[in-house]
Amino acid sequence: MSTQPGTEPLTRAERLDRLPFNRQHGKLLVGSGIGWALDAMDVGLISFVMAALAVQWQLDKGTLSLIGSIGFVGMAIGASLGGLLADKIGRRNVFAVTLLVYGIATGASALVGSVAALMALRFVVGLGLGAELPVASTLVSEYAPRKIRGRMVVALEAFWAVGWIMAALIGYFLIPASPNGWRWALAVGIVPTLYALVVRFGIPESVRFLENKNRDAEAEAAVRTFEAASGIAPVPTKEWTPDPAVSTESIWSAPYRRRTAALWTIWFCINLSYYGAFIWLPTLLTGELKDLSKSFQFTLIITLAQLPGYGMAAWLIEVWGRRVTLAVFLLGSAVAAAFFGFANTPETIIAAGCALSFFNLGAWGALYAIGPELYPTGLRGKGTGSAAAFGRIASIIAPLSVPVLLGVGGHPAVFGVFAGAFLIGSAATLLLPELRGRALTE
Repeated sequence: MSTQPGTEPLTRAERLDRLPFNRQHGKLLVGSGIGWALDAMDVGLISFVMAALAVQWQLDKGTLSLIGSIGFVGMAIGASLGGLLADKIGRRNVFAVTLLVYGIATGASALVGSVAALMALRFVVGLGLGAELPVASTLVSEYAPRKIRGRMVVALEAFWAVGWIMAALIGYFLIPASPNGWRWALAVGIVPTLYALVVRFGIPESVRFLENKNRDAEAEAAVRTFEAASGIAPVPTKEWTPDPAVSTESIWSAPYRRRTAALWTIWFCINLSYYGAFIWLPTLLTGELKDLSKSFQFTLIITLAQLPGYGMAAWLIEVWGRRVTLAVFLLGSAVAAAFFGFANTPETIIAAGCALSFFNLGAWGALYAIGPELYPTGLRGKGTGSAAAFGRIASIIAPLSVPVLLGVGGHPAVFGVFAGAFLIGSAATLLLPELRGRALTE
């Protein structure tokens, strides 16, 4: 396909922005999404394993909270390192390596014979999981056309629900089936190591990253592949050169300070509430329902409500905009969490749990769409990765806080705190700029 003569030159980013959604976008979205789903499956599995070990190993809530939290210590470190490495060695390479790290560690967890060994491996799992998430969302954002960028990132996030549903199905059917059911469940977690090869050789590297590293031939080839998929001829390329000022800027410098503070606040609040609630959910329901299998069944039903939450967020994010959508879904999460704190019948537990899944996961989708748009290429990985890392501090605190809050005021105290965090996050959203329809800054 030849270049169109007499056409105004465009940067490669502008050439990508003008494209309609095509099969290459679909390939990137599904390829990244499967990795995302495997990540979610791994996080979800530990919540069911905790419930099983509480019964089988007779673990107290304090020990369970440590098992739940240690992975998030690794995720906090991994998110920060992953963002930095993504700006240094590439989005795709970091994505593939993280799949290998947490897949191998999860598979090895199936063989442990002690809490200490399980915790050590969960820390390693966390390193890989934490590094993957901001890198995958950044990669998809940098290829998505501006008119549908928000929807593509929310669609990527929707694979998280697919992974949690997979974890819930494994938890419901496999874990109660035998005393070693939890071991078989963890053994399934080795699948990401195989998928790492697909990511490494089947997903393109970020064009913006390649240009930043002066790898123009690779960048041009990648753009032409996406143009060819839409049947659009290339136009003369207006060469892009990195702004030297960006490389010396910080995410806390004047142009980005307010948005960074707001983004970090939202990440902290949503991590505190989400992981505090959902990591403990099967265990809390087991205590409430006095039945491990039934608690897993309820968790599966509640998890299914995540998918329509993502679907609604994906639609609204291009209609209402990023900021309003995120604020509304966080507000809905606050109301649902407060409702869940007082739910004490099967009907109200399912209704409140489904509402919490719907609004909370819709908020996650909007948050991942916002992050990469806030920073230029040279700071994008660092900006999204550092916000995720700060949020992981809350995800460490959250599982540890649940036993304490249960002792203070039971379920109302636990979910009242989570509702308050959602409200703070919703307010912080109003400090972010609205960037719907804008090109990613270079």
